[in-house]
Amino acid sequence: MIYVNAFLFCGIICLIGQIILDNTKLTPGHVTTIFVCVGAFLDSFAFYDKMIQLCGGGALVPITSFGHSLIHGALDQASDLGFIGLLSGIFSLTSVGIISAIIFSFFLSLIFQPKD
Repeated sequence: MIYVNAFLFCGIICLIGQIILDNTKLTPGHVTTIFVCVGAFLDSFAFYDKMIQLCGGGALVPITSFGHSLIHGALDQASDLGFIGLLSGIFSLTSVGIISAIIFSFFLSLIFQPKD
């Protein structure tokens, strides 16, 4: 059943994104930002953790989980270190992904040439 839930959760996220792209003038960057903010908002009320338990890895794949990871790390560090933990905890869970994206982007920009 968890496979079905994971498939449905990711499918619904993609469906919502496609509907937004088709019916508005928003760009994919705007939709990505909206999904990150929604994931952060849902994690603020511990709702996204329940979605992870229900859907398993299906809730960890979409871009909404990046917002969840940002807020989750910040709140964990804030409980330990206070206000400084809020600022430093944002990147505690996401630092590997951010650094990987920067490094891969750099090397791929050396290989491929942009189109005009």
